[in-house]
Amino acid sequence: MKALQRRTYSFDTRSVMLFAALSLGGVGALQAQTTSSSTAPLFGPQGKGAAQAGSGFSVGPGNVSTAATAAFDRADANKDGQLSAQEAIALPAISQRFKELDTDKDGSLSRAEFDKGVQS
Repeated sequence: MKALQRRTYSFDTRSVMLFAALSLGGVGALQAQTTSSSTAPLFGPQGKGAAQAGSGFSVGPGNVSTAATAAFDRADANKDGQLSAQEAIALPAISQRFKELDTDKDGSLSRAEFDKGVQS
């Protein structure tokens, strides 16, 4: 009777097989997470230099997004068109830089000062 011989692979062969298995698994996972081309992304611009229609994002200098405008309106509790230091607490990024953004030093941020802060 012939003894069964066990097939042993060299280290290189096992490494190649492991790499192939991991690569195929990664490709499968990537395809599972990829959205179809007919579905538009929910956030951010679709491509360089173009804003997604109706997303609330704008591209280019001088343009303030509708999301920033809505944030200002939500934070402006007394609806006077100014953000006091107390109202700015609702927007941590603005609150941390409040004194820097208050260029006229009147103790409140106008919409123009807020827009400059959002763009910087």
